[in-house]
Amino acid sequence: MWWAILNYCSTCVDNVAQNEISGSDIIIQMEAPAEKRWTIMAALLGANMVFALFQGLAQQENYVLGRQIGLIIVVTALPFQAVYFLIQAFMLEYSDKMGAHAMVILQRLSVVCQMISYLSVCGLAMIFFTFHWLIGLSFTLSGLAALVMVRLAMTQADRLAKSNAQ
Repeated sequence: MWWAILNYCSTCVDNVAQNEISGSDIIIQMEAPAEKRWTIMAALLGANMVFALFQGLAQQENYVLGRQIGLIIVVTALPFQAVYFLIQAFMLEYSDKMGAHAMVILQRLSVVCQMISYLSVCGLAMIFFTFHWLIGLSFTLSGLAALVMVRLAMTQADRLAKSNAQ
């Protein structure tokens, strides 16, 4: 499923590169969806840091293998979240001085960092399962339901856009 999301995001970046990047001046607007992704990633980074610190302390007092694996997943995603911020900051600062190909490469790298960062949610789910299986199951099922709802909404939006274009 993650590969499908990454493939979809890569296709979106390719479409942007083909349709919207035609000149030598590339400027990122802060009202763009990139600002919303920036906010989501900031929230995810903060939540993961706090979660990792507190669960790491709890892990020292009471070792649980499931929590250890979850912490490993969360901590592994943290550098990718930081790299995402570095890429976004660099693109915001130097977008007018970069070529179209460099911008596309950075956007693709940004998408990869985003997808790896979102995997940290799987680590959070594992840690929730160590609290109680019902807590973990509730988190997992609600997360899957949210993904399905977003995917259905995106599909419907694509259909509406195609029907309006005709």
